[in-house]
Amino acid sequence: MARVLQAPPKFLPAEWDIANKMQCASSESQKSRSERTIAESQRLLDEIEKTTQKTQSDVNKKIEQRQEEIKFWRQELDNKLEQIVHETEVLLTFKTRLEKSLESCKEPLVIAQKCLLNRQRRAGIDLVHDEVEQELVKEAEVLQGVIALLGRTLEQTNEQIRLNRSTKYNLEMDLKDKFTALMIDDYCASLTNNTPDIRYADNAVKIEGNFVSPEDWIDFSNINVEKADKQRNNSLALRALIDGILSQTANDMRKQCEMVNVAFRNRVMEVKDAKHKLETLLAMVMNETASQEKNIAALRKAIADKEGPVKVAQTRLEARNHRPNVELCYDTVQYRLISEVQEITKNVQRLKDTLAQAETELKGLRRQQLSLEEEIQLKENTLYIDEVLCMQMRESVYINNF
Repeated sequence: MARVLQAPPKFLPAEWDIANKMQCASSESQKSRSERTIAESQRLLDEIEKTTQKTQSDVNKKIEQRQEEIKFWRQELDNKLEQIVHETEVLLTFKTRLEKSLESCKEPLVIAQKCLLNRQRRAGIDLVHDEVEQELVKEAEVLQGVIALLGRTLEQTNEQIRLNRSTKYNLEMDLKDKFTALMIDDYCASLTNNTPDIRYADNAVKIEGNFVSPEDWIDFSNINVEKADKQRNNSLALRALIDGILSQTANDMRKQCEMVNVAFRNRVMEVKDAKHKLETLLAMVMNETASQEKNIAALRKAIADKEGPVKVAQTRLEARNHRPNVELCYDTVQYRLISEVQEITKNVQRLKDTLAQAETELKGLRRQQLSLEEEIQLKENTLYIDEVLCMQMRESVYINNF
C-alpha cells in the first residue's frame, strides 16, 4: 500500500526548461509542415482545377469535332441516299419500259407464226419457199432473239434494283445510327458541372469489346458511300445499256417488219401478175375451145352432108349395073361415078381424120382449160392467204419506241 501511494518523481528545472523548448520547437516544426502542406495543397488545387478545366474544355472541343464529323458523314450519307433513291426510281421506270417492250413483242411474234402457219395452206406449186417465207422466218428469229435479250436485261435490271435497295437499306441504317450518335453527343455537349441530372456511373470508363476504332468508324461509312457510288454508277450504265437495247431492238424489229411487208407486197403483185396472165391464157383457150367446137360441128356437118352425094353416086352405080347386055358399058359416066364415090369416100375419110384430130385437140384444150382454172384457183387461194389473211393481220403490227 505504501508503494502505491508513493509520490511521482520530480523533474529538475533544467529538464523542465528543455521540455518547454522541445515543445516549442515541435510546435514550430508542425506549424511549418502544416503551412507547407497548405501551400502544396493550394498549388495542387490550382493545378488540378486548371487541368480539369483544360481537360473538360478539350473534351468539349472533341465532342464538337465529333459532332461535326458525324454531321459531315450524315450529310454525305444523306446525299448518297437521295441519289440512290432517285436512281432506283428512275431505274424502275426503265424496268417498266422493258416490261412494256417485252410484252409488245409477243403479238408480232404470234402474227409472224400465224402467217407462217397460214402460208402452209398454199397448195400445189404455190407452196414455195419464197422470199416472204424467208423473211417471216427471219422475223420470227429476230423477235425471239429480242424477247430473249429483253428477258435477260429485265433480270439484270431486277438484280440492280435489289442491289440499289440493299445499298439504300445500309445507308438508312448508317444514317439512323449517326442520328442516334449525334443526339447522344448533343446531349453530352449540353452537360455542364451544374446540370441537375449528372451522376456517377459505375463502369463508365470500361471499354467494352464492341467499341470500334475511329479508323474503322470512318471506313464503315466510307464503304457505304463507295458502295452507293458503285451501285449508282452501275445503275447509270445499265440505264444507258437499256436505252441502247430498246432503241436497237425497236429498229431491228421495225426494219424486219418492213422487209416482210415489202416481200408480201412484191409477192402479191407477182402472184396477181401470174394470175392475170393465166386468166388471159384461159380466155384464149376458151375462145380456142369455142372455135374448135364450131370447127368440129362444121366437120361433122360436112361428113353428114356427104352422105347424100355418096348415096346418089352409089345408087346410080347400082342402077347402071342393071343395064342389059351390051349396054353394060364401062363408059365415062361409069368411070366418073366410080371416081366420084372414091373421091367422096376419100374426102369423108379425110374429114373424119380431121374430126378425130379436132376432137383430140378439143380434149387437150379442155384439159388445158381445167389446168388453167385449177392454177388460177391456186393463185386465188394464195392471194387470199397472203393479201387477206396475212397482210390484213399484219396491219395491227406497230413497233413502238419505249
